[in-house]
Parts: sequence; structure tokens; C-alpha cells
Amino acid sequence: MVVFRRALRLDHMQSSSTMAATAAAARLRAQGHTVIDLGAGEPDFDTPENIRQAAIQALETGKTRYTPASGIAELKQAIVDYMARETGTTYPASAVIVSAGGKQTLFNALVSVVNPGDEVVIPAPYWVTFPEIVAFCGGVSVFIPTHEHDFRLTAAMVERVLTPRTRVVILNSPSNPSGAVIAPEDIHQIAELCAARDLWLISDECYYRFVYPPGRPFSAAALPAALRERVLVSGSLSKTYAMTGWRIGYALAHPDWVAEMTKVQSHSTSNPTTFAQWAAIEALRGSQDSVAAMLAEYRTRRDWIVSALAALPGVRCRMPEGAFYAFPDISAVLEKTGLRDVDFAQRLLEEAHVVVTAGSAFGAEGYLRISYANSLDNLQRGVENIRALIERLG
Repeated sequence: MVVFRRALRLDHMQSSSTMAATAAAARLRAQGHTVIDLGAGEPDFDTPENIRQAAIQALETGKTRYTPASGIAELKQAIVDYMARETGTTYPASAVIVSAGGKQTLFNALVSVVNPGDEVVIPAPYWVTFPEIVAFCGGVSVFIPTHEHDFRLTAAMVERVLTPRTRVVILNSPSNPSGAVIAPEDIHQIAELCAARDLWLISDECYYRFVYPPGRPFSAAALPAALRERVLVSGSLSKTYAMTGWRIGYALAHPDWVAEMTKVQSHSTSNPTTFAQWAAIEALRGSQDSVAAMLAEYRTRRDWIVSALAALPGVRCRMPEGAFYAFPDISAVLEKTGLRDVDFAQRLLEEAHVVVTAGSAFGAEGYLRISYANSLDNLQRGVENIRALIERLG
């Protein structure tokens, strides 16, 4: 019998909890069940028509061959122009790389700078993939709990965990899973701290456009030029333009960093999908009406579900400032029942066919991540099923 022995670098990696939730929903549907999927981290909207048509035109005009590993020049320029409109700052094309989604961007970025034993500072709760990439690199994740500070991260909190082995600090604003938004002044102070300590700062801005009024989107690309030298801005079209399956993300960073990321990408995916790159140009240059429409609908859903969750016995839920996740604290329910958050999520899946993700997957035991990228009807039914489970548990 052949025994498969995985590489040692995978010993400390775990499969994606969010992808596992999506797979669980698919299995239940295949068995004929009606599933309320509140675990998916993707918009429930279709990709806008103008973007789809741009992809069709690219296919019909033969744009199906290899491109440069870091992306076509036209898309790089569209990204530069988009960021200039958003932040007033301009990057050279050499500071831009296009990847097969934001996840590949972050993987390229970390494997390019993290050596075995290096420490990477990650605020918690965190997106599940951050520590897994660090583990792949042989690095050490250093977590900063923020739940006792209303999920707000400050430079002082970062400074307290820095050591001579610290190499990178990761920010994610708006946050997946909490929906918290880091204040621009805090991002500025953290960037100053990184510059003073010779550290790299990664700003994951996957949900950049999804900030609810009166808040306004803020990108680390708007920082002064001297601070941007040490900052990598990771962007994605997946959420903003409902293009999750198209797999287009990008980074803006020091050209030397981009060059190393391009080296990695050239030996992994070669280049992002060609016709999807041409569609991405239309997404960035074309009408932005769909973004405003999605944000307005998410805001309506957010306002309803946060109020409904907070009304459940033993549940507390803060109002997220961005993204499309509610992150209720169910620790009082768990303490009363003796369950863990993963147990509660599993019971909800098996007994009510409602998919959520346990907070412990994000470094926040006692919480649930609930995506409201779903219809209001499904959100209402999902919350009622959560209420019913809490009542059954006593």
C-alpha cells in the first residue's frame, strides 16, 4: 500500500473553513435539500452586463492567448487610472501586478518577503487565509485580539507585539469577518510605525468600495509617497463587481516587490485569464452604477439582520461599517449550553440546513460569521432558524 507523505511545509496549514462551508451547502443541495446559505463570501448579484459583454467581445476578437505574467499593459493602466481617481495618487506601471484573484496576490506577496521564522502581525478576527499563507512560508503568525476594543486596531496595539523578528503587518479594512473599518488616521500611524521599524505593510482592500455612509472608503494608496514605499495595496474585482469566478485581483507596491511577485506568478499560473483581464478593464473604466446599487441593497440587509440578531436571546451584534458580514457574539448561548461555536454551526447545518461559519475559524471563538449577501427572505428565514435552535438548546 502506498502511503502519501505530505511536504513538511503543509503540516501547519488547514483547509479553508469558508470554502468548506460552501462545499457543505453544495452537498445538501445535491441531496435535494433547500439550503439557506449564509456562509458564502460572495455577492448574490450577477456580474454587470457591460462587463459580461466586454468578455464576450474579447473572446470573439481572439483575446485568448498568453499575456505577460503580470498582466496586460491596458489593464495595468486602468488600475493606475482607477486608483488615481479614487485616491489622487499615481503609480507607475512597474508598481502593478494583476493576479488570479486577491488570494493569489496575497500569496505572491507573502512568499516574496517572509522567511522561515519571520513573524507576521495579523489582527484578529482575521480572514482565514492569512495565517495559512504565513504557515506555508514557514513564518509565525502573531495575532492581535481586537474584539475587546470594538474590533478597532491602533498603532499602539501593533507596537506592543513587535519583536526583532517581525517582518510584515497585515491590515484588512473593511474586515472579513467583522465588517470593521480601520480609521484613516490609524492606518496612517500604523504605516509610520512600519516605516520606522523597517517593516512591510500589506493592506488587503478586497471590500474597499463597500463602506456604509456616513463612512467613506479609504485606501492605503492615499498615504504620503514616503510611506507608500513600504506598503502593498491588495485589491480585487471579485466583490466590488460581483466577479468572484472571474479571478482577477491586483497589487500596487514597490516595483522591486512586484518584480519578485511576478517571478512567483510566472511559475504558478503564468498569467491571469486573458479574456477576464479585458473584462476587468471595462469594470474599472465603465459605469460604476452597479457598485452603488449593491451597496444600497447590502445596507438595507445589514440594518435588518443586525437588529434581528441582536434581538435573539443571548446574542449581541455590533453594526458593521463595511463589507457584507454580520459577526454576532453568541458566547452567552454557548456558555449556557456547553457547546462550541463549531458545534452550534454544525447543529444549525444538520437540523435547519442553514450554513454559517464559526467564529473560531477567524480566530474569534464564540462568534458566527453570517453573510448577508443573500435575499432578505432567506435572511429572515435563517435568523428564525437560529432563534429556533437557541430555544431548543434551552
